[in-house]
Amino acid sequence: MTAQGQFPDEQDEEGAFTRQEDMFRSWVTEDVSSEFPAEAGRYHLYVSLACPWAHRTIIGRKLKGLENIIGMTVVDPIRDDRGWAFREGPGYSLDPINGFQYLSEAYKSTVPSYRSRVTVPVLWDSQSRKIVNNSEDDILRMFNQAFHQVARQTPDLYPESLRAGIDNLNALIYDRINNGVYKAGFATTQRAYEHAVGQLFETLDQLEARLSSQRYLFGSQIVETDWRLFVTLIRFDAVYHGHFKCNLRRIIDYPNLFGYLKDLYQHEGVAETVNFDHIKRHYYMTHDDINPTQIVPLGPAQDLTSPHGRERLG
Repeated sequence: MTAQGQFPDEQDEEGAFTRQEDMFRSWVTEDVSSEFPAEAGRYHLYVSLACPWAHRTIIGRKLKGLENIIGMTVVDPIRDDRGWAFREGPGYSLDPINGFQYLSEAYKSTVPSYRSRVTVPVLWDSQSRKIVNNSEDDILRMFNQAFHQVARQTPDLYPESLRAGIDNLNALIYDRINNGVYKAGFATTQRAYEHAVGQLFETLDQLEARLSSQRYLFGSQIVETDWRLFVTLIRFDAVYHGHFKCNLRRIIDYPNLFGYLKDLYQHEGVAETVNFDHIKRHYYMTHDDINPTQIVPLGPAQDLTSPHGRERLG
C-alpha cells in the first residue's frame, strides 16, 4: 500500500508528487485601460522567505527596482494545518494591508469557494481587494516588463532574442530541479523517489558541464532562468540534500555550479533576500511526516562570500 504523502491530493497512484496548478493568472500590464494597470502603490506581494517559488519574485522585485512601487509582507516560516500565517517575529510580520491572520483569507476573499492548497507568492490588488496572480512565473515576468513607466530602468531578465532558449531551459529546470527536489522529497514509493533523483542529478551534471565554459546559463548576461535555478541551488545543501534525500552529491561538490551559486549570491542586493533561518525552520519543522522530531540541523558550514572566480569566463 502506498503511504500518504505530504499533500495527499497531489499524489498519484504510483507514489509520485504531482503539483497543483496555480489558479489565479490575471496580469498587471502597462496598458492604463486594463483591469490591472501598472501603478505605484497599488499592488502588494505576500511571500515566504523560506519558499523557493516566492524567492524568485522577491529577487525580481529587488533587481527591477520595485521595492518602493510594490509593497511586500513576509509570512511566518512555520506553516501549520491552517496554512501560511501572519505573525510578529524575526523577519516576518502581521499583515499591514488587510489585517488577515492567514493567507487563506486572501484566497477566500477572492474566490469564496476556494478549496485547494494555499501557496505563496501572492500578488494582491489593493484597489479591487483580490488576488491578481499566484504564479511565480507570471509575477516575475510582470515585474520584468510591466512597470517600466513607474520604475527605474533595469536589465531585461527576459530578452526577446533569448526567449525561445529561456523557455526551453526553464521547462527542463522546473521539471527536473525546481520541482524535482520536491518529487524526490514527497515521493511515497521507492520507484518514484529514485526516478526523481535520477533525473535531478542527470540535469545538475548537464548544467555543471554547461557552466564550465560560460559564466551564466546564457553566456555573460543574467536572465530569469539563472534566478529560477539559484533559488533551488541556494537551498540544496542546507535542505534538499538531507531532508529530501537528494544525496548523491552536494552543490559544493560541483566546482562550476558552486562557483556560479556564489557569483549569483554576491550579486548586488541578492544576499539580503536569503534567510537560512526561515528556510531551515520551515522545511524541518513544517514537514513533520518527513522529520517527526522537528530538529533543525545547524549546518552546513559554507562560505558563499568567498571568491567565485567566475569573472574569467567573461
